[in-house]
Order: sequence, then C-alpha cells, then structure tokens
Amino acid sequence: MSSVRASSSTSVNRWIIAIAAFCMQLVLGAVYAWSVFLKPVASLYYHIPAKQLTSAQLQPANLTFSIALLGLGITAGFGGYFNNRFGPRVVATVGGVCYGLGLVLAGLAPNLFILYLTYGILGGIGLGLAYIVPLAMLIKWFPDRRGFITLPYRARRICTSRLDTFGATTNNPCDA
Repeated sequence: MSSVRASSSTSVNRWIIAIAAFCMQLVLGAVYAWSVFLKPVASLYYHIPAKQLTSAQLQPANLTFSIALLGLGITAGFGGYFNNRFGPRVVATVGGVCYGLGLVLAGLAPNLFILYLTYGILGGIGLGLAYIVPLAMLIKWFPDRRGFITLPYRARRICTSRLDTFGATTNNPCDA
C-alpha cells in the first residue's frame, strides 16, 4: 500500500475544496425542502386554502419533485463523463445555472406543466450536473481519506434536518 503525501500548500487547498463541496451540497440540498413547499404550491395552482387540500390534489404537484429527482439521477450518470471532459468548473457552473434558472422560472410558472418543465426537468438536470462535481473532486483530492468523502453529504443532512421547524409552518399566507 502506498501512502500519498501532500505538500502544505496542497494540503490547505484541498481543505478549501472540502469546504466548497460542503457549501455546494448545502445549496443543492434545497431540493429536499419540496415537502415544506408542497401545500403552498398546490394551493396556488388549485386556488384552495392549503388546509383544505386532499392528498389526491397534492399528487400532481408532488410529481414535480419526482421529475426533479429523475432528472438528477439520469444527468448525474452523464455528469462524470462531462466532468472529465470539460472540467469541474464548467460542469458545476452549468449545473448551478440550470438549477437556479429552473427555480426562478418555476416561480413564474402559470400552471403545473410549466412547473414540471422548469423545476422538474431544468432544475433536475442542474442538480445532476452539480451533484457529481463535489464527489469527484473529493475523490481526487483526498485519496488518503476515502471515508472523509461522505462528510459534506452527511454534514448537509445534519445541518438541514430541522430547518423545517424554524418558521416554515407558521404565518403561511396560503393557510388562510
């Protein structure tokens, strides 16, 4: 077994990569907050107060999340190839732009079909491209700490696990 020894400047740089990977995962993990926004979003499209929505009325709006995760999964499969071919900066930038544009356009979506296209497909493609970059970079920059690679993913889950309890359910104008 060979040990990998890094110079001090490389060692500092790789920790910056780890912090950047954590920040990327924190931002990209916002997709998992969909359940917090599901009732207010469905309420806007059905013009019914959120408390009166049935589970059958929530299903079409919830399909948006499924489409986004499908886009994430399919695109992440190609993301590794794009990462090797074009580099992590290009792939992360394109992924971030697609995800951000998908979120902004979803806010302007007049109906569920447009929401599927914007948040689901465009946002899902952005997620898939951007998710693969931190993982690939951590594998390359931390060959001596393979178990460390999962830290940004675990830390994101720890940091965001209780965010739904901080004001997301109070003073919701759609509950009126």
